Amino acid sequence: MTPTPGAALLFDIDGTLADTDPVHLEAFNRAFAPFGHHFDRARFARELQGLANVDIARTLLPDLSAAQGMAVLDAKEALFRDLAASSIHAVPGLFALLDLADAAGIAMAAVTNAPRANAELILDGLGITHRFKALVIGAELAHGKPHPLPYLEGLRLLGADAAVSVAFEDSRTGIASATAAGLATIGMRTSLDDAQLRAAGAVLTADGYDDPAVLDFIGTWLRRPATAQGGA
Repeated sequence: MTPTPGAALLFDIDGTLADTDPVHLEAFNRAFAPFGHHFDRARFARELQGLANVDIARTLLPDLSAAQGMAVLDAKEALFRDLAASSIHAVPGLFALLDLADAAGIAMAAVTNAPRANAELILDGLGITHRFKALVIGAELAHGKPHPLPYLEGLRLLGADAAVSVAFEDSRTGIASATAAGLATIGMRTSLDDAQLRAAGAVLTADGYDDPAVLDFIGTWLRRPATAQGGA
């Protein structure tokens, strides 16, 4: 694979690099039980998946102050890290795709709404921290997902062109962020199904990176001629 200059791959982390959504679900249920909340997979996907913690606290804990709400979410994230430390598993085909990208000299970034401690735990746990030229944390920017800023920042840090780059996401908010930044986005079916991901804006969906359709799409998209390019 010889990519067009400016081509890049940008990945969400939770549910995209690693199938961590079941761990998040358990942590949310433990942390939010005292406040009368219980989440099944459907409610998790609808009200929690991909959202920034500040937005979750504002929506689901309206009777708490901003500081109190974030304290609950901070406790949830600490619980998640305890649970995830021994249960981090890569989405199928991830390592082979990263090998292909490295061999082709394709720059890669991880772009997430997760706290930095969570992101680093997952990347370190998978042994792939060194694969990414940039790590973008939504909470450290003026806007997190679904705003396009996190992906625009990832593109900027990589010196990449959105028109010949691809994003990978598993949530509606993440797909909204990536597509608004001008990126073709592949939806990973770790929590949402094909119809839900495509309705959110995904151009393709897959259970893993080893799906031939994913590899074909990336190979074609990243080699588009320069005349097809637009601004990031």
